[in-house]
Amino acid sequence: MKIILNHLPEEIFEKEEISIRELLNYKKYSFKMLVIKVNNQLIKNDQYETTFIKEGDDVIVLHLMSGG
Repeated sequence: MKIILNHLPEEIFEKEEISIRELLNYKKYSFKMLVIKVNNQLIKNDQYETTFIKEGDDVIVLHLMSGG
């Protein structure tokens, strides 16, 4: 399956769709504070298991950081 991940083409899995949680595990994203958008739609943390990424989707994964 080919998707766009953080503005770069990415080929992952040989499945037709994967959940957000599967993608995070596959890419080893372990940071606790993430903002995820799929096709410009914000995905909440409690939707990671039930939201699926399909061929051609545009996925953005941002790490939230604070400081001062």
